[in-house]
Amino acid sequence: MLKLFSLTTIEIPNTKKVYFASDQHLGAPTPEASFPREKLFVKWLEEIRKDAGVIFLLGDLFDFWFEYKTVVPKGFVRVLGKLAEIRDSGIPIYFFVGNHDLWMQDYFEKELNIPVYHKPKEFQLNSKTFLIGHGDGLGPNDIGYKRMKKVFTFPLFKWMFKWLHPDLGVRLGQYMSVKNKLISGDEDAKFLGEDKEWLVQYCKRKLETKQYNYFVFGHRHLPLSISLGKESDYINLGDWIVYFTYGIFENDTLTLKKYLQEHEI
Repeated sequence: MLKLFSLTTIEIPNTKKVYFASDQHLGAPTPEASFPREKLFVKWLEEIRKDAGVIFLLGDLFDFWFEYKTVVPKGFVRVLGKLAEIRDSGIPIYFFVGNHDLWMQDYFEKELNIPVYHKPKEFQLNSKTFLIGHGDGLGPNDIGYKRMKKVFTFPLFKWMFKWLHPDLGVRLGQYMSVKNKLISGDEDAKFLGEDKEWLVQYCKRKLETKQYNYFVFGHRHLPLSISLGKESDYINLGDWIVYFTYGIFENDTLTLKKYLQEHEI
């Protein structure tokens, strides 16, 4: 069955750019160990705000996130504060949940005024069409993860989990996120080739029914830019654990850049 996506059109002034980033996994393997990466990411956010027209965050900002009715996980005050500051300045920010923060509800929307999406979404940026999402569970295969995602997103499971005391629930969630590769994704991932990359196959199938100039995803932890023909490219944003890469759209062209070429932790 053909799935239709709602289209959001955004006109970007010539003096502005669009930025994309994904897979920061703040809190992993421990909050203390990820703290330098959080400060680096906040520094990047502060630098790009001078010419950012729009910012897209494509999920797994946190290695674990769960929103109780009145409680959110402790920590991450610097990145949350910077996002609030940037959004309050008038710069739009869009957030797509990943497989680590898939239990995100309305905290970002209510506290930060940042829309949150749980599925890929179409955007028209100037003259180019984009399909944007985190990327988990898309394409053929990966049956084990798809089954597990159905369990974790099942309303009864979420209802049961929320009745755990936050000290226990968050600790359990953090342990599972770090230890379980089926949930976590592989930081040592290698490029499998176009015929075996599930997201590449997903993009090619989408092109059979509709034209997109850019497919932009995260999840794979690999910075990839692959031409799909027909003036279409698949971009994977990499991560902020090993590669520290991000996407930048200017002059109607999307390219990948590495932040640590200029900054070291």
